Amino acid sequence: MHWPDTIRQLGGDLLSLFSPPACGACGTALVRGEQKLCANCLMKMPKTNFHKIRGNLVEKCFWGRIPIEVATSYFYFLKSSDFQHLLHALKYKGRSDIGIYMGKRFGNELITQPEFKHFDRIIPVPLHADKLKKRGYNQSEMIAKGMSKAMNIQVDTKTLVRTTFTETQTKKSRIERWENVKSVFAANYETNLNGQHVLIVDDVLTTGATIEGCAQALLDKNPNVKISVATLAFAHTM
Repeated sequence: MHWPDTIRQLGGDLLSLFSPPACGACGTALVRGEQKLCANCLMKMPKTNFHKIRGNLVEKCFWGRIPIEVATSYFYFLKSSDFQHLLHALKYKGRSDIGIYMGKRFGNELITQPEFKHFDRIIPVPLHADKLKKRGYNQSEMIAKGMSKAMNIQVDTKTLVRTTFTETQTKKSRIERWENVKSVFAANYETNLNGQHVLIVDDVLTTGATIEGCAQALLDKNPNVKISVATLAFAHTM
């Protein structure tokens, strides 16, 4: 018997009795074996399965805007749903662990498809330094870290930077969103991505303006880079 491990387990069980961990989506207490999400929420997650469909709605979002190899989102964003609460917890409630957990699950699904197996690096959409300092972490980077664990692909947080602090995108139109972000990203001159295939990762896709801004910044410095996109949630309406 390994006494230190047994003591840690007992300590965790006792702590759970008084403060059981809650599901990041619906808030119900998790039972042994559940992590971050309860079994019920995992079962009813509104998955898109876009990674299995070429020409899906996420890919169509970028047609005529930027060249994209493949693109997908893990689940549909539904307002006032438990999964909106999940994203809110990840972004505003300090639950960076949710990003890593969901990213790992997402990555495990992506690698079942040949098109999503061969990337040279994962690039999360960056936060401005001021917002990063205030929040304490970049939620997109947490998702990317989880995906990295599942897909065995390095996370690159150095090549792409956000140079300008921008207002929230939440209530802006498609045109306003693009105007808000079109010149706020820049690619590092020291990194040569030409000939590489990169996966840009973000939390929610709505109009695609933020990812378009990121992709354009990379293409301006690396015209022969291949770009694909993966977001945790899909809120776009066509």
